[in-house]
Amino acid sequence: MKASPGSQPVPASIEAKDVVSFLRDNPGFLNEHPDLMSELDPPTRSVGKGVSDFQNAMIRRLRDRIEETTDVARELIDTSRENLNSQARVHECVLRLLAANSFEQLINLIQTDVAVVLDMDVVALAVESENAEDFPVRSVTLVPPGFVNRLMGPDKEMLLRAHISGDPDLFDGAATLVQSDALVRLHISSASPAALLAFGHRDPEKFHPGQATELICFLSAVLAQLVRIWLDLPE
Repeated sequence: MKASPGSQPVPASIEAKDVVSFLRDNPGFLNEHPDLMSELDPPTRSVGKGVSDFQNAMIRRLRDRIEETTDVARELIDTSRENLNSQARVHECVLRLLAANSFEQLINLIQTDVAVVLDMDVVALAVESENAEDFPVRSVTLVPPGFVNRLMGPDKEMLLRAHISGDPDLFDGAATLVQSDALVRLHISSASPAALLAFGHRDPEKFHPGQATELICFLSAVLAQLVRIWLDLPE
């Protein structure tokens, strides 16, 4: 029966003898494809009654170790790529903050560009003050005196929280989205009130205790320096 025009030919089934014949005709095939060796089961040796063949057990153990090592290597590569990506994003944020033409623009960039580049649901700059006239810029979140220490503790520079309900005092109307956050104390100036930079995300495990924080701390330190420069404050 002829195949109809345009139809795909049905491949013939491969039998064991075909594989044997191919390998005999291509003795260097496994040398060119060494990864296939980990997929093959070694032949069981006949070592006599009551005698165990340790070779197979050792090969299987080595194969398991290779698979474990491969998994660890993949995880390390993925982590390295993620870290490089995060580093590039933070550097982009710093460049945008440095390019601000005014103090107002600098503060506005925190809620807009920084949040977008870092893929955050909300980023807020909170400053302790009882007088709204101290910071006329709308993007600054004013909190009562003592708020930062009550929230973070007097000795903590950073607080990472997972599986939380967003704090409306920090995130205002976006608080309902926030399920994890990172809070960084800002050391702006000896003459300025306490302040913090808050990153909020809807993923409940985006931030969690024990997470690496060097990049977020770097970004926060740059912001503190820029605020001090724009407001002409002493160190």
